[in-house]
Amino acid sequence: MGLATTSRYDRVDVLRGIAIVWMTAFHFAFDLNWFGWWRNDFYRDPVWTWQRTAIVSLFLFCAGLGQAAATVQGQGWPRFWRRWAQVAGCALLVTLGSWLMFPRSFIYFGVLHGIAVMLVIVRLTSNWGAWLWLAGALAIGLKFAAAALHGAGLLPEFMNEPAWNWLGLIDRKPITEDYVPLVPWLGVMWWGMAAGLWLLRRRPALIAGGVPRASAPLSWLGRWSLSWYMLHQPVLIGLVAAATWLARGG
Repeated sequence: MGLATTSRYDRVDVLRGIAIVWMTAFHFAFDLNWFGWWRNDFYRDPVWTWQRTAIVSLFLFCAGLGQAAATVQGQGWPRFWRRWAQVAGCALLVTLGSWLMFPRSFIYFGVLHGIAVMLVIVRLTSNWGAWLWLAGALAIGLKFAAAALHGAGLLPEFMNEPAWNWLGLIDRKPITEDYVPLVPWLGVMWWGMAAGLWLLRRRPALIAGGVPRASAPLSWLGRWSLSWYMLHQPVLIGLVAAATWLARGG
């Protein structure tokens, strides 16, 4: 396509930056709830569960767009694996940190774990073309079919166990603070890849065009999304914890 392998797409970064801002606000609300500043059910209230679904979907769709850009630009596997190692290493740190804070519901396959696995799958299937749309639809559809398949005895009970539930073929949600299995979320990343490939090959201006100067902060956040993801919660928790300590008289 004649694109430099170092070029970035500011519009994708802005979209990812929007997801970052939304996620940060969501986590701040969660932290306020955790420290008792207000009371909301983040695990069952649709106001919060649907927001989480939207935020994760936006992140994974952007990840798919990013892989589409890497494919069109001809980026090689060495660069892919360097970035992948960063994501996988951060996923392990999330597991450790969540185990220290939530020992009974620590994160063993959250968004970064899921992204690490899905990135490899999406990269290996980047030549599927339009079939990516169908693959994505099947992955998403399996989420809604899993309970029925369990009820019909077509899926074994061990699919609900931690050793296998990262696949997402479950009929009961595991006890964990973050859970992003392959089904249905791989479907969202596949759709991001499919959309990115189509746009870059048929309507490149829609994804590679410029952005307003006012969106520069969002673009910056999008470029540093992994660093922000890893740092924002320790900072927020520290600030809310300090405010709670002061409010209680130190």
